[in-house]
Amino acid sequence: MRVFIAGVDGYLGWPLAMYLTRRGHEVAGCDNYFRRDWVAEMGSQSATPIRRMTERLQAFRENFGVNLEFIKGDLRDYNFVWNFFRAFRPEAIVHLGEMPSAPYSMLDVHHCVFTHTNNLAGTLNILHSMRDVCPEAHLVKLGTMGEYGTPNMDIPEGFFEIEYRGRKDRLPFPRQAGSWYHQTKVHDSNNVTMACKLWDLRATDIMQGVVYGIRIEEMGDDERLVTRFDFDQCFGTALNRFCAQTIIGHPITLYGKGHQKRGFLPLRDSMECLAIAIENPPEKGEYRVFNQFDEVYDLTALAYKVQEVGKKLGLEVEIRNVENPRRESEDHYYNPDRERLTALGYKPSHDIEAEISVILKTLSKYRQRIEARTHALIPDIRWDGSRKEVRFLK
Repeated sequence: MRVFIAGVDGYLGWPLAMYLTRRGHEVAGCDNYFRRDWVAEMGSQSATPIRRMTERLQAFRENFGVNLEFIKGDLRDYNFVWNFFRAFRPEAIVHLGEMPSAPYSMLDVHHCVFTHTNNLAGTLNILHSMRDVCPEAHLVKLGTMGEYGTPNMDIPEGFFEIEYRGRKDRLPFPRQAGSWYHQTKVHDSNNVTMACKLWDLRATDIMQGVVYGIRIEEMGDDERLVTRFDFDQCFGTALNRFCAQTIIGHPITLYGKGHQKRGFLPLRDSMECLAIAIENPPEKGEYRVFNQFDEVYDLTALAYKVQEVGKKLGLEVEIRNVENPRRESEDHYYNPDRERLTALGYKPSHDIEAEISVILKTLSKYRQRIEARTHALIPDIRWDGSRKEVRFLK
């Protein structure tokens, strides 16, 4: 299958290119290196050294025996997207090319507007290019479990049955975004749904949980093939950030009470889930939703898991609660479904302690890169629009 990956230079896009190639797919991708720029803007860097794309492509060719077709370009440019699709004729399009950070979108009006124009324009250009060039292709769009918020009821996979005033219908489950970034994902879902209705496109909306991890088997021992590992307040996801803090002896920071619940899955499971979605396309005109995660964890319980695994490796770190810079429920009900990927063959790994151990052992080689950017671990982007470093709670 010919698979196009938007955002192929990113945390998920780069390993996915390797994973799909190993499964026999022909892969092409684009990127404009925004993720590298955003992290640098935050005064941080990837804990893992990321090579220039020319070096990455050379390593890819040496390790996999084929070229990864790559073109630098901006998804906001319709002509670029149209021409790439025209040349490559993708059968599947994996859209990972968006600004993925809630805090970054909350910085100020400029970052908010950029997040919306970048994310929405890119998705709309992909949808229109599919209609005009490859209407039989399958769009696998990366959404987020954050679209749902934290409702006081079970979360289905996209749709639910509702009865109101004596009538029944199957409707999209209410979306309750908690940041300007998450709001763009909600808009994306609505736009993809409408494109499927209008133009008979086929799409899978992946409501992905928080991904953690640093390696997949396809990377082997070639350091040029590693994916990025961000740990700053904007682009470092919770468990990855906890691991980076543990490596340098910085307190593991929990926001507020620290009892927020989220769905998590390791990087290797994310690759499997995305591949399953790609290889099992929906019917023409169908918009479907997969909730993609392994297990739901309370963030405090997760912090203790990292602390315990760290102790076994001789790493001592304390856990501290800090003021919550976000506007969010800190102690809430959370019970999402995840049946559709399992029905297609996904088998969650469930071994989070082993994955944490791999992360910590790998990060130990890059301790100095984290220590050089310790300031990036301290949150100071607040949901009220101010910019003030949070305080530790007693």
